[in-house]
Amino acid sequence: MSEQAPAVESLSALPRSERSEFLESVVVAEFKKVLLMSDDEVFPIDQSYFSLGFTSLRIMEVKTRIEKLLGCTLSTNALFNRPTVENLVEYLADEVLGDLIS
Repeated sequence: MSEQAPAVESLSALPRSERSEFLESVVVAEFKKVLLMSDDEVFPIDQSYFSLGFTSLRIMEVKTRIEKLLGCTLSTNALFNRPTVENLVEYLADEVLGDLIS
């Protein structure tokens, strides 16, 4: 049996009704870490990465962190075509982790 990625293991242990919210919190946490935000700061999930101060390099850093947590490979286009955390979480829930979230 293969070992699951940390976030996927945590998601699997949660009731389905709590999985989307947990996924969002995991993704937001990674964006906040890259921006050096504290845990108590609010991260606006509906604002564009670039309006929040992200560069292409920083977005790639977040991509790598999320891939490690979820144990999957994400297309770079997936992040750039979904320019907000809100859009990215929807994509992850529907397209990447659909069987686990839905």
